[in-house]
Amino acid sequence: MLDAIRWDTDLIRRYDLAGPRYTSYPTAVQFNSQVGAFDLLHALRDSRKAQRPLSLYVHIPFCANICYYCACNKVITKDRSRALPYLQRLEQEMQLIACHLAPNQRVEQLHFGGGTPTFLNHDELRQLMALLRKHFNLLEDDSGDYGIEIDPREADWSTMGLLRELGFNRVSIGLQDLDPAVQRAVNRLQSLEETRAVIEAARTLQFRSINIDLIYGLPKQTAEHFARTVEEVISLQPDRLSVFNYAHLPERFMPQRRINGSELPAPAEKLEMLQRTIEQLTAAGYRYIGMDHFALPDDELAIAQEESTLQRNFQGYTTHGHCDLIGLGVSAISQIGDLYCQNSSDLTHYQNALAGAQLATSRGLVCNADDRLRREVIQQLICNFSLKFEDIEKAFNIDFRGYFNKLWPDLQEMDDDGLIQLSPEAITVLPAGRLLVRSVCMIFDAYLGQQNRQRFSRVI
Repeated sequence: MLDAIRWDTDLIRRYDLAGPRYTSYPTAVQFNSQVGAFDLLHALRDSRKAQRPLSLYVHIPFCANICYYCACNKVITKDRSRALPYLQRLEQEMQLIACHLAPNQRVEQLHFGGGTPTFLNHDELRQLMALLRKHFNLLEDDSGDYGIEIDPREADWSTMGLLRELGFNRVSIGLQDLDPAVQRAVNRLQSLEETRAVIEAARTLQFRSINIDLIYGLPKQTAEHFARTVEEVISLQPDRLSVFNYAHLPERFMPQRRINGSELPAPAEKLEMLQRTIEQLTAAGYRYIGMDHFALPDDELAIAQEESTLQRNFQGYTTHGHCDLIGLGVSAISQIGDLYCQNSSDLTHYQNALAGAQLATSRGLVCNADDRLRREVIQQLICNFSLKFEDIEKAFNIDFRGYFNKLWPDLQEMDDDGLIQLSPEAITVLPAGRLLVRSVCMIFDAYLGQQNRQRFSRVI
């Protein structure tokens, strides 16, 4: 994996298309209102019978300040009292779900996302963790992967100490860019010193893993200045890095309308930012995991990829794809067996449903046989950059070439272009194609038509 990426500008220009990030297949675009709470309860009972371990995601939607680039489900408010009624509804949701699970189903993975999870004060964080421990079988020996997203402007040493005490051992820190001009353009003023203080606290308190998020393509960014940000971030030595491509979709995300489109970097400048970032991270010893993610060689993601056990779900790249994922909170998504389901994205509707002792499940999808097959194909490609036809044929009792015969001309074209190597036995994503692996996966997406591509970001 040392030669993980080879930069090929011509190939990038040809295959840099809009498409899904494949945190699931089928993607959330295919979710429909025919799936509801009854389907979720049925899936939970199946999970209990199978005694599958669990991954919990808890969505805390509140933010004190708005970041103009943000496309997350969030509620901007200075009123901290809004957290308490939300926690009360979360407890009701936990009660309604946990009674259908077995007490011995271990929670191997836990993640607090948002919004800003540290919008909650210390007492509220303690209360929330106590509720989770009451209703679910959380691990007490620090062996689980228990992570939380941190805004350094909303955290200090005492906050980090509390989080460690509560059982968190991973943190993901939003940074985006250190250039003050860029920060002002997106309304997120955050100093390097604030970020460094949180990271130093995490190191001292023996958090197991630190991730930093960066975004390229923001207003007023230049390749030269972004390279300085990357240089400073490397000096902080995070275990993992996420380098996201900013997708400017103001027609879908209202906060982005405050961004001056004329200040966005040109496509060529964005490409230069990404190329220089890859060169910097590679020189610093980081491995390219896939999509936007990089990790040090001794990180669990890098090791799992080497061992072909890496997986991908709504939590992103993970070593816990074998777990049933239960999403708690407004807009949270669950993946339990062949069921995907999502809570209402409207905070009032979410809270009212639970106030009436009803789950807030609003939409979802149950995978059919074709979905399961294509999901596995996409999973193998996006995680391992390779796919052995024999493995799929044995698992699904098909002839791979026959089943996907209509796709062969497209795959052959990718082979001719040097994106992949197509043989009678396998598909291998070549180093020049790894940045574009989403484009390879899109070949196998039965739902992806031209009419809905505008709903997705571009690959690069």
